[in-house]
Amino acid sequence: MKTERSASARALGWLIALAIGASALSAMAGPDSVSGVVNVNTATLEELQLLPGIGEARAKALIEARKRRGGFQKIEDLLEVKGIGEAGLERLRPHVTLDGKTTANANAR
Repeated sequence: MKTERSASARALGWLIALAIGASALSAMAGPDSVSGVVNVNTATLEELQLLPGIGEARAKALIEARKRRGGFQKIEDLLEVKGIGEAGLERLRPHVTLDGKTTANANAR
């Protein structure tokens, strides 16, 4: 009986740990759960922040680079923005466009 209770308590402990871990990963995912696209040539500071890995500072850097360049001609031009590397660009690629309307919305959790 004691062994069954002990095994049940351990199983419950593992389930709680898994639930906490899943919750933490979900919170860290942040705006990766974006639907639609952001036009990086016309987006506002707030719209740029819908993109995964883009906070206020990086959004400002994007806007400065956009002004300096007169717009981005290709997605790879985003690599010139401080803080955006190859991995970040690959995370952004499905969520950005260079023309058309910004249609992105943050998905509610």
